[in-house]
Amino acid sequence: MKKIFATLAVTSLFLSCSDKDFDINRDPDSLTPDGIALKSELPAGIVGLAGAQGSYYALIGGFWSQHFTQGNSSNQYKEIDDYSIGTNDYTGGWAAMYDALNDIRNVKRIANEQENWNYYLIASVLEAQANQILVDFYDQIPYTEANQGAANLQPKFDSAEMVYDAMVASLKEALSKDLSASAGTAPAADDLVFGGQMSNWTAYANSLLLKLYLRQTEVRPDVASAGVAELLASGAEFLDVDAAVTQFVDAPDRSNPLYESDRRQLNTGINIRASRTLFSYLDDNGDPRMSDYYEAGGPLNQGDFNNTGAQSAFAVIKLSATTPVYFMSREESLFLQAEAFERYAGGAGAKAAYDEGVVEMMDKYDYNGSVFVAPGGAYEYPSAGSFAEKLEAIITQKWTSFFPGNGFEGFFEQNRTGYPRISPVPQTDEDYVPGEFAYSVNGTTGGQFPKRLVFPSTVTSTNQNAPALLPVTTPVWWDAN
Repeated sequence: MKKIFATLAVTSLFLSCSDKDFDINRDPDSLTPDGIALKSELPAGIVGLAGAQGSYYALIGGFWSQHFTQGNSSNQYKEIDDYSIGTNDYTGGWAAMYDALNDIRNVKRIANEQENWNYYLIASVLEAQANQILVDFYDQIPYTEANQGAANLQPKFDSAEMVYDAMVASLKEALSKDLSASAGTAPAADDLVFGGQMSNWTAYANSLLLKLYLRQTEVRPDVASAGVAELLASGAEFLDVDAAVTQFVDAPDRSNPLYESDRRQLNTGINIRASRTLFSYLDDNGDPRMSDYYEAGGPLNQGDFNNTGAQSAFAVIKLSATTPVYFMSREESLFLQAEAFERYAGGAGAKAAYDEGVVEMMDKYDYNGSVFVAPGGAYEYPSAGSFAEKLEAIITQKWTSFFPGNGFEGFFEQNRTGYPRISPVPQTDEDYVPGEFAYSVNGTTGGQFPKRLVFPSTVTSTNQNAPALLPVTTPVWWDAN
């Protein structure tokens, strides 16, 4: 498989050269950890995280959440689409994520020493964002001994349960700091996500906590229940804006990472086609986002890359150089709240959060989502239905909203909840239900869907602490389905 490169965006794109604390002529990685200004290293960490999440893991997530599929006239992503991705594939994703964590954790360390609680909170949230993606894909990861440089070149791998507990503890500890007593400079333009608005970082931290608790509903229901109850009882504010990097421009190495990886660096626009799974669901519900997600043409059955049909028959997905990388969108926050209210608050507020989530995701494409959640609308909340029916509505709408760059979250949620459902018949069958997951036509795992990523060879060959490799079909710790 050809190597896919993450965006190597330059932080000078985002910050003014007049800022005396930000010297774009100095590479943060070439300096001693103590010699880097927070204002210089924070944007490097943010851009690194956006590049890793937004290219490597966005690609895998998009295929495994069945938002798109490998085109029938090229072969760039066959190993993802047929579930044969192995130790030599996508080694760059792991390296890019830990490189970003290098900067993020150094910001956190320095901020702690300086008692700069603003930067400390920001770094703690970004640290959780990166590790949540890693641990949900790989199950065991270096956490407590990671990013120690030459001091520890073979960090131990921590259990996923331990990583989850550590992420929760880290976020709660950062939230406990008195931001009004924060010392030193305040984040501003170097904060590429919120521009220094710390109330948004607090809400983002709470929303990440909510996600971490909900992801444990099937494996540790008591932990999930107690954690969510504590958040709701505290009156925690949740994210009401997008947590996103939005400063991309249509220029080499400065554009959206998925666009940069697939369209500019591969110099082709035919690799990724519309999967029948998401395409059929949107089409069946008269969802106008069809024209924003896909070019002209119809869908290709998931994994049917040996199809001999004309290329023009199958729609290419639409990608833009300036699409933001969402760490967490406003609609994801609302759907998380809807599930929490339904599970742990007797349903109070669930419909309102769900409706607002649908409206928000439609509004991003300038459509009126209120008609979809109105009585009789395609996405009306099943208020009189069972909990399972309500959860299915919440998770399904969340799944549609993750296109094109956050499909990995749809993949995680499908594994946790079982929604969207898995089709008992192939997509060629007349009884196929639009939107149900279908096993890849060219799948290599005997009918079993992927559940995780395998560790890259660059890790297993250099770190004697790396766990034994498990098949991609082995569930991660919170996956009880």
